[in-house]
Amino acid sequence: MVQETVLGSPSVYAREMERLSAKESLVLALKDAGGFEALVTGKTTNMQRIDVNERITSLERLNPTPRPTTSPCFEGRWNFEWFGSGSPGLLAARVIFERFPSTLANLSRMEILIKDANAKATANIKLLNSIESKIILSSKLTVEGPLRLKEEYVEGMLESPTVIEEAVPEQLKGALGQAATTLQQLPALIKDTLASGLRIPLSGSFERFFMISYLDEEILIVRDTEGVPEVLTRIETPSSTVVETLEYDS
Repeated sequence: MVQETVLGSPSVYAREMERLSAKESLVLALKDAGGFEALVTGKTTNMQRIDVNERITSLERLNPTPRPTTSPCFEGRWNFEWFGSGSPGLLAARVIFERFPSTLANLSRMEILIKDANAKATANIKLLNSIESKIILSSKLTVEGPLRLKEEYVEGMLESPTVIEEAVPEQLKGALGQAATTLQQLPALIKDTLASGLRIPLSGSFERFFMISYLDEEILIVRDTEGVPEVLTRIETPSSTVVETLEYDS
């Protein structure tokens, strides 16, 4: 009874309960599909894909945020949970897994930070289970409507690798030691460049359009121009974010 009073009429309360149920159903379907690793390694079955896509569609029709592109809920740090078959994120991940065995290279996670009309996507890569690096893609976001945004890529960066010494295989420790010694002998300018990461300007090179089909405090669903969905879950929220009052279109 208290919940009904807070949310308004019984019909609004019933719709909210339906939304929460649909959201939980999607989260469970993502877990049953094997999560991020199964998706990027191509181990997700067609049955699991259609099951996830069905639950994505069910949740989208219950979107509580009618103007997500300008909602404070949009900002924050998000974790990628699901890519469609044509997603740039999935294509990039598969390049890594198809060219390198999982014992040599793996993609542990991908996340994106959205704030002040800028986005920074980060892919965390581990080589030989002992060398960690990050690929960072910075972009500018332009609002083109209540649901639609344009993303213009600004810069790509490959961070300088970090070696986890205790995880380095014995047969590689000598080679890594020699490499470290060689790096120390390089000119200061080159060492500083390597330490700060390899940066690639992308302004004016790439852009894409996408729409936000669902947004709440915990889940973000976007679709590109081909209708391919991406599902993200929130990692953290900017301190300035204020949760919006639930609204539903009639």
